[in-house]
Amino acid sequence: MLTLHHLGVSQSERIIWLLEELELPYELKHYTRDPVTRLAPPELRAIHPAGTAPVLTTEEGVTIAESGAIAQFILARYADGRLAPATQDAAFPHYLYWFHFANGNLVPALGRMMMLHRAELREDHPMMAFARERVERALNMLDQRLAASPWLAGEAFTAADVMNVFGVTTMLHFSPWDLTPYMHIKAWLERVSQRPAYQRACIQKSPAPGAQG
Repeated sequence: MLTLHHLGVSQSERIIWLLEELELPYELKHYTRDPVTRLAPPELRAIHPAGTAPVLTTEEGVTIAESGAIAQFILARYADGRLAPATQDAAFPHYLYWFHFANGNLVPALGRMMMLHRAELREDHPMMAFARERVERALNMLDQRLAASPWLAGEAFTAADVMNVFGVTTMLHFSPWDLTPYMHIKAWLERVSQRPAYQRACIQKSPAPGAQG
């Protein structure tokens, strides 16, 4: 049995969705952010020194943090070739690029905007212009890719899609951005919303009333 340590409104949503797509059995432990700092509670640091979510533990005692590493671990050990093209497949380079685009480009660009807004930098500051351009560049790249194919790796849904949806859904709670100009991203999110595993994950990510840790 896999145990996923999940913090509300965080990248651990990706792993819930991935586990649901693969129909793997898992135990989900919910944690709540500090109401003032919005940081993870100390209980998560007791599980992994990063003190962030997601964290995955296995029945043999392996503990892994970082959503990308957890996703790759699950795919390599439990997926039996599902949700990732074979290395010789023409879609594989696209899959690999977009899988890593999520945490290498999209989320950091939005995170930078979030921090600059929290620092109350004036809107005409050169750093704000730089940060806005990087978000726009990332979203334009994503939109153009989705204009060319229904899913990020090509014709088939893969874990690359799982990794990127967070950046244009939940991440926008921290760093609001108008997606109206990005019609292909919006159409992609509509396709995602129709997936039964995504719908189950949306239910799972919210703790039951009174749930704790």
